[in-house]
Amino acid sequence: MKIGAHVLRNALFVAPMAGVTDRPFRVLARRFGAGLAVSEMVGSRPELRGSRKTRLRLNHEGETAPVSVQIAGSDPAAMAQAARHNVEHGAQIIDINMGCPAKKVCNVYAGSALLGDEALVARLLEAVVRAVDVPVTLKIRTGLHPAARNALRIGRIAQAAGVQLLAIHGRTRACGFSGHAEYDAIAEVKAALRIPVIANGDIRTPEDAKRVLDYTGADGVMIGRAAQGRPWIFREIEHYLDTGEGLAAPEPREIGAVLREHIEGLYALYGEEQGVRVARKHIGWTTRDLPGGEPFRRYANGIESAPAQLAAVEAYFASLASAPDMKERLAA
Repeated sequence: MKIGAHVLRNALFVAPMAGVTDRPFRVLARRFGAGLAVSEMVGSRPELRGSRKTRLRLNHEGETAPVSVQIAGSDPAAMAQAARHNVEHGAQIIDINMGCPAKKVCNVYAGSALLGDEALVARLLEAVVRAVDVPVTLKIRTGLHPAARNALRIGRIAQAAGVQLLAIHGRTRACGFSGHAEYDAIAEVKAALRIPVIANGDIRTPEDAKRVLDYTGADGVMIGRAAQGRPWIFREIEHYLDTGEGLAAPEPREIGAVLREHIEGLYALYGEEQGVRVARKHIGWTTRDLPGGEPFRRYANGIESAPAQLAAVEAYFASLASAPDMKERLAA
């Protein structure tokens, strides 16, 4: 898989998720086999660039190239300026958000709300592509609602504007994350375009990835919620696509070590006080399917200090590792 001059390890992408795909998450996902990890969404409004949240989202220290940054907004000139600003701060790929269904994003006519104005989509994409010398990619949904799917028209607009890769979530804006992703629209777009098309939505297992690739003909897959608490899913998918064989589930010792590294990365990025708060959801996601995971999550949510949080995580995973039947329970 190539995006511009960048040759990726594979065609497995980490979906940009606000509040999730920060630097520690991206570093882990890349190490476990993701070919590209797109950053959290960065707004295009210039007055927000000095905020602490934006500065943290622009922190790419220690990331493996290429660095892909997603920007969001609805004004072509502001988006072009935002693209230039992010390239100056280390972005090697600019991704444009036209897929987010969140009301606070769509209410300012950004994210997936843009799909309703194809003329504006064209102006915006052309402005961003002209503004930077790095590849520009685009993330969309299949349309505003099931009766107004226009992914194919948007895809053709994107290709004509010079966008070099298109990722499609197989739901409309109105669907949010409910129901099931549909892949017919992705298959239609892939058949019509020359640029790479990446399929996204409801890909939770290596078998899902293979099935979606076969059905849509897509050039790759993008994983979002299924990677929360499971960065090794990219290792599993890569191995399955290469060999047709599944990998054994990681043992508690490895899971615990990965979670500790993730938590320590959050402390380093956000500071211990905010890092403890951010880490809670990752602890919950990591332990949700493990024995005793739910009561441990509730307990961990009440911990206020970084040392106590780390100690609790280590004690929990030590107890799992010492259980005599743990391998069988994890495989069940």
